[in-house]
Parts: sequence; C-alpha cells; structure tokens
Amino acid sequence: MPLRDQIRILVVDDMSTSRGLLTQALDGFGVRQVETAADGQSALQKIARWPVHLVISDMNMPGMNGLQLLHALRSGAQTRRVGFLLITGKADKTIIETGKKLGMNNFLPKPFQPDDLRKSIEAIVGRL
Repeated sequence: MPLRDQIRILVVDDMSTSRGLLTQALDGFGVRQVETAADGQSALQKIARWPVHLVISDMNMPGMNGLQLLHALRSGAQTRRVGFLLITGKADKTIIETGKKLGMNNFLPKPFQPDDLRKSIEAIVGRL
C-alpha cells in the first residue's frame, strides 16, 4: 500500500483559504486522510482524538503560533515523534533556527507551488 494511502496529516492554519489550498494540494497528491484545525489549541485537541504522522502548520496564528505548537508536540509523549512542517511568509533566520532547536523537520517559505509542498513533505516522510 502506498504511503499516500496510509499517512495521516493535520493542516493547521488560521486562514481558511490557506487550509483549503493545502488540503487541495494534498488531495492532488492522492493523500486522503487529512484533517484541519484553525489554531494550535484545537490542533492539539484533534491530535489527541485522531493521531497523525505529520503536522503542516502556519507560523503566525493567534493564541499559539507554529513554534509554540511544535514545542507542545515535542513535549508530549504521544506526539514527540510526529513530523512537523512549518510554513511561513517570514522565513527569517531566528524562526528557522528556533524551529530546528525545537525539532522542526522542515520548513516551506510562502508563497510556494504544490511541487514545493510535495518535496518538503517527502523530505520528512518519504515518497508519497
């Protein structure tokens, strides 16, 4: 069974348009097990009920930003090994370095093309 049929991905972004574009791209890759969350707190609640292999998260969100979500994931026994892809329109050195220290697996600067997203995901989980 191909990885794309098994992998469970959570897309976290406070903007519904961005969530839609990401889920549409994932669907185009053949990934069907995708859930979304509008913020970090609801993402953590969803993962508690629906464990995932990969989180694709925006950086700038109200309440809990992408790095804070990453920290929360890495602090949990059940979520410590979940893959994490950070998407940001402001990929400055501090954000990237902090993300790497926290255990970020990869990052993708905005704007990006679907092929860029696929390559970023495959660098974490393997070929889709």
